[in-house]
Amino acid sequence: MQSEDLKAGKAALRKSVFEKRNALSVAYRQEVAQAIMPHFFNTITLPARSCISGFWPIRSEIDPRPLMRELEAQGMTLCVPAILDAQTIEFRAMSFGDVLVETGFGTMGPPADAPVVDPDIMLIPLAAFDRAGNRIGYGAGYYDRAIAALHQKNKHPVLIGVAFDAQRVDHIAHEPHDVALDYILTETGLIAASPQG
Repeated sequence: MQSEDLKAGKAALRKSVFEKRNALSVAYRQEVAQAIMPHFFNTITLPARSCISGFWPIRSEIDPRPLMRELEAQGMTLCVPAILDAQTIEFRAMSFGDVLVETGFGTMGPPADAPVVDPDIMLIPLAAFDRAGNRIGYGAGYYDRAIAALHQKNKHPVLIGVAFDAQRVDHIAHEPHDVALDYILTETGLIAASPQG
């Protein structure tokens, strides 16, 4: 059970970082959406036909859609999360040009009859991250549970947090169920998570 102190600490950190993220200009966000692409492709070698989960940005999140479009152009399969209930998300295959519907939490994605897939690589939105790859999301735990479910199926996707540099913090307290990111992709590069921080 998460302690009240830890929960309160994460909530305060989330609020502080959201204020920084919200202060970024629209023009800067648009620049960053393009700037992350060379960092990704110059560092990551993707197996052919990899299945990559992205996300439709909400609020002031970084926009991964230009990167997702390029991944699709290179022959990758795309998917995005859809909320099924208060505990569960599934990953539905999508292509740009598909008809999209609201899929929960303000996001967009394919309708319920779209194929459900298991991603090989996950581009993950977040509120805050540290150098060790710890992340704070929005507090609902959807990604933690989805990753745990994939691990139970013996699937271990590469986890890449996608964020602005402004969302980096010195340290995030984590619990046993928290799964650390493998990389963090920002406007200044693709950072390999380091347990030493």
